[in-house]
Amino acid sequence: MTTTIRMTEVGWRTTFQDLGRTATERLGVPRGGAADQGAARVANILVGNPQNAPLLESLGGAVAFTADTDLLVSATGSVESIMIDGCAVETGQPLALPAGAEVRVVAAETAARSYIAVGGTLQVSRFLDSAAPDQRMGFTQALAVGDEVGLSTAVTRIEQPHLGRALFRLPVPVLAAPAQNDVVRIVDCAETDEIDGIRELLAESVYTVTNRSDHVGIRLDGPVRHPAHDQEILSHGVPIGAIEIPHSDELIVLGRYRTLTAGYPIVGFVTRRSQDLIGQARPGQELRFAWTDRSSARAEALRFEMELTALEAASMSAFAALGLPVLSGSIAVPDLK
Repeated sequence: MTTTIRMTEVGWRTTFQDLGRTATERLGVPRGGAADQGAARVANILVGNPQNAPLLESLGGAVAFTADTDLLVSATGSVESIMIDGCAVETGQPLALPAGAEVRVVAAETAARSYIAVGGTLQVSRFLDSAAPDQRMGFTQALAVGDEVGLSTAVTRIEQPHLGRALFRLPVPVLAAPAQNDVVRIVDCAETDEIDGIRELLAESVYTVTNRSDHVGIRLDGPVRHPAHDQEILSHGVPIGAIEIPHSDELIVLGRYRTLTAGYPIVGFVTRRSQDLIGQARPGQELRFAWTDRSSARAEALRFEMELTALEAASMSAFAALGLPVLSGSIAVPDLK
């Protein structure tokens, strides 16, 4: 059946989002997608959706909506509180939203992005087979108060006698939760040692996220070393998480909407798990870097994949026990080579 979600509050900026585009970078189009991939994936698993299903991403404030039928709702990432018709409910687990009731998710001040998933398939526009916004392409996906969004769902009624409690409890893995002096793990690259002393400088310094940061990259104020020469560098491919040193005295950690080539020195790469932490960084937050090796970074990413697999199995089992439909399906494990 199809129901309607009505937006009653949208915070500072709320958009549709997913895990991004596949096989588009060869066309010159960035992958894009949720900056905190772990939080987005967990939010979808908690309501029985595929991990790559469209959901809502908010950059602050509060997001609220109502629906015509009972819904399953979850919120991850930057979440201070969740209210259903003014009643405080538990966070970090699947919640039952009664038909006609309003759910309100208030963002925390310590992280940048909230992810809100609803059980079912949101009827959203797509660009290159993804709901992820791309402002440079004019595909904004922004929501406004009063917008109505279609949702295909097989859920008609959810029995929940205790509104303030989670529908059931699942083994949710630890997600990115920024705090002052957070440690961002990084690995070296071929260009790292071309700048004398950069390894020691990055390991010993504190960097502050600036308000010049955006979806293309996080800009950091702090100590910087530049190459000894002033020769131009040929543009080359740059991956998500690359740490650039531009001409100005700052660092840039490239995000999922970065351009695909650049001509600044690259001195290291943020590990896959720490990329979620970068995705939750807010202006004024302080970060530290810690060098690690590729084997350790890969093992850390694989542990998280195993935790998501366990969460999905527990979710499917709980849904089956309650007689609720499950759309969930694991996505392919990312290439961790």
